[in-house]
Amino acid sequence: MPITSHTAQPSRHPRLSLIAHLVAGTLLVPFAASAQQAPVTQEPAKQEAAKPAAPVTVQAQAAQGQAPAPAQAPAVESTVTVSATRTQNRIDRQSYDVKADPATSNDTVADTLNKVPSVAVDGDGNVTLRGRSVQILVDGKPSAMMQGDNRAAAINALPAADLDSVEVINNPGAQFGNEGGGGAIINLVMRRERSPGGFAHVNANVGTEGRYRTSAFGNYTQGRYSVQGNLSRSLNKNENSGELRRERIDPITGAIARSTSLSNGVSENENTSANGGLTYNWGDKDVIGLTANYSQSESGSESNNRYSNTNAAGIVDYEYLHTTLRSNKQRNYGLGGRLDHKGDAPGEIFKMDLRLSGTDNDSGTRNNYTYTVRPPSVGTPVIRQTGATETRIADFTGDYELPGENGVLKVGYKVARNENVFDNVFFDINPATGGERVSTSRTNRFELNDTTYALYGTYQWRVDEKWGVLGGLRTEYAELDMNQVTTGMRATNHYFDAIPSAFVTYGLSDDTTLRLSYARRIRRPGAGDLNPFVVYRDEQNISSGNPDLQPTNTDSLELGLETKLGKVDTNVRLYARRDADLISERRFVLANDVLLTTRENAGSARSGGLEFNFSGRATPQLTLRLNGNVGYSEQTVLGSARDDKRSATSVTLRGQVNYQLDPANNFMLALNGQGKTLFGEGYREPSYWAMLNYSRKLTPALTLSVNINDLFASQKTETFTETDRLREYRIGRSNGRTAFVGLSYRFGGFSGPGGQRRQMMYGGPGGPGGPGMRGPGG
Repeated sequence: MPITSHTAQPSRHPRLSLIAHLVAGTLLVPFAASAQQAPVTQEPAKQEAAKPAAPVTVQAQAAQGQAPAPAQAPAVESTVTVSATRTQNRIDRQSYDVKADPATSNDTVADTLNKVPSVAVDGDGNVTLRGRSVQILVDGKPSAMMQGDNRAAAINALPAADLDSVEVINNPGAQFGNEGGGGAIINLVMRRERSPGGFAHVNANVGTEGRYRTSAFGNYTQGRYSVQGNLSRSLNKNENSGELRRERIDPITGAIARSTSLSNGVSENENTSANGGLTYNWGDKDVIGLTANYSQSESGSESNNRYSNTNAAGIVDYEYLHTTLRSNKQRNYGLGGRLDHKGDAPGEIFKMDLRLSGTDNDSGTRNNYTYTVRPPSVGTPVIRQTGATETRIADFTGDYELPGENGVLKVGYKVARNENVFDNVFFDINPATGGERVSTSRTNRFELNDTTYALYGTYQWRVDEKWGVLGGLRTEYAELDMNQVTTGMRATNHYFDAIPSAFVTYGLSDDTTLRLSYARRIRRPGAGDLNPFVVYRDEQNISSGNPDLQPTNTDSLELGLETKLGKVDTNVRLYARRDADLISERRFVLANDVLLTTRENAGSARSGGLEFNFSGRATPQLTLRLNGNVGYSEQTVLGSARDDKRSATSVTLRGQVNYQLDPANNFMLALNGQGKTLFGEGYREPSYWAMLNYSRKLTPALTLSVNINDLFASQKTETFTETDRLREYRIGRSNGRTAFVGLSYRFGGFSGPGGQRRQMMYGGPGGPGGPGMRGPGG
């Protein structure tokens, strides 16, 4: 909840405060960890871990992206040696093994997310889970490239071959923070291998219209150390078209003025990325790890927009052709270091993790207007814009875990700082001389620093052989410093929140488990939501943030059943969610059909539904998978003078058919249908798409793969806006049908993780919904 809002004082030193907390946490927490003892013998702990509801400590390590130790280091094997090859459900999340998908060598991360149950990625790269925005983590930690507008570019550039699994956390527990998104979390677990020896995997794909995607992964494990790395490069092309029809309603007379817009464009994106990691067993009780990553994306685009506006009398009062040339260069980088220290008690471990990440985004835009009917007042027909966006994240965490006779105690801390800078400069260009003049009314610089301090504690209790409980509480203190540099306005907001969570599991039988979970989450506004300055998009569209936004509070409840019906692995979940002070998009029509888009805390929203996932083998060669969501949502209608409510029932279905013709040939068809979803002032119409993959094993090491995305060229985004003063219909299409042909070659051994995964996703042991998704204790 917010505590104060006041003018920031010049004497504040947030960097010094952050450094002080980092030093204190580093010095004090290891001392506290080493002082803890537990009178538990090794053998009972092992017996407890084998029971259906027993706590899991080492599996949690692997699922949160903590790299296990090399296999040849027996001194620390009990705490860090795990091979993350089996896809498992844990007490607080669902995990999907993406390496089993034969299309992984061709796909991007966005393509892979579109196959995960209840997750949707639209043509603009917006990610939703059950129709709501989500927070995306990388190996359980926030990353600058997954913040704000950076995220869409990142998930469309990163190769899916870099992923090990995707974790969906609908009700996050106390160990997860609340930065950067909605209540639910999608955790991208990056690929890691720890098999002794070395191997490499190379993918090369070419696609339609000059597209290509290449990637390489390799690792080497020997004795106490393990090293690995990834390289990738791709060229993506995007063609888009759209139509907009807008009606502006006079609130007094009811007269209607209309406008239309037809647009088309093409863009190319060239992406390069590299990352590496080192894990080393330092002595008998300590494991250290280092990671580094860098990626770069360069893009250029050209678009045309033909616009026409008529007044209430039906007379065209202005009409023009708007041509836009854009260029963009984005750089993402990160460094990470971690220490895992084994305590004296069985299973006791303390972990420290420091992640530094950043994103620099430089853009340039040139707008040209050719008027057929020139409006009475208009600026220069040529405008140039430059933009620079910077994001810096420092994330320092510590986690202490102590297993006991009947459960596991876990406590931890977090100190994080997120710095954002938005710098936009506009130039009016004289068409006769080419001279440029800075447009002061459109030029702006905004800075936001978000510092968070958090403490959490959880206890996972094994009640008996059937019951398991995980309870937790997280406290967060957040401080937002806003600096509107252009206008000289500064402000500070403080928030303090106590966030509880609870999970209960009950084992009905060896292959049937009931799960009940509750979580409270806080969604704080991001930097783009808070910047009050008006940002120019084009002559008819401008946007601004709202510095008075309050966080959205979310309460979420979920009941799940996991079982096996004959040969069908079954996972069914009932869920309900309530949002208060919902942050929603609000739009106002200004003079001359200029649309201002901003943010408001707009009442409340409720949603609920039934999510299901079925998978199994119909024959030895044929595997079927069906998942979907039947959801109901209701929320306050923005822009309504009567404070109306809008509701919708949405059905989302995804089917996947996998046919193994023979040991060398495999076919896979995926179908996806997305139902109607609501947003603040309207709704989004249903959409559907299909994907086909064929793979052939040419040799034990070499595989040929063919991918056809959007098989029926059916993917589109269609929205309706309905308020007292505005009605709008918008439709957008992107790319259409695309195809890739690729080769994948593996150097090294063919057994172990890489040889097992292909069976799992399609109904074999450990596939989604199957027995392997339920590890001990969840």
